[in-house]
Amino acid sequence: MAGPEIERLVQLLARLPGLGPRSARRAALALIKRREQLLEPLSAALRDAAAKVKTCSICGNFDSVDPCAICTDERRDLSIICVVDDVSSLWAMERSGMFRGRYHVLGGTLSALDGIGPEDLAVDTLVTRARSPAVAEVILALAATVDGQTTAHYLADRLAVCQVAVSGLAQGVPVGGELDYLDEGTIGAALRARRPVG
Repeated sequence: MAGPEIERLVQLLARLPGLGPRSARRAALALIKRREQLLEPLSAALRDAAAKVKTCSICGNFDSVDPCAICTDERRDLSIICVVDDVSSLWAMERSGMFRGRYHVLGGTLSALDGIGPEDLAVDTLVTRARSPAVAEVILALAATVDGQTTAHYLADRLAVCQVAVSGLAQGVPVGGELDYLDEGTIGAALRARRPVG
């Protein structure tokens, strides 16, 4: 029904989270219909992002500079590290405006089903960062899922050798909830009511 260029666009869009084949077709049609307003600027933005966006060598955030703007912000509290599973969770925490410390992106959570073990995550670098005399607390801001809580318990065990308090998010985060889908008020309440882990 469509040429190979359109089909390729639809297939690539369908790979994005939240877009199935039908949504991808609608998005592709919208982009093509509004070529000058949407398609061409999006294409340029994608090229720029591919060329300029880097992974922060300290925390794992995405930015156009390394270290990222959060890690180089001198107004941030060096004594607290907030551990998140993914950059989307870091961005959700930042949207809340409640956290003024530093972050550490694990790159996922432990999952026996998916074959993701500790060696696949940024666990060793977290332990190294937590051993710094400047760090007093590590907040495990992981999803209230089985994998998220398994990861939190594993990290609490690994961080036990460091001289830091280890806490986790408390009320406000529903069981099975992902940080990226929570509103700023819920994230703020969860940060204020954090509790020790382990």
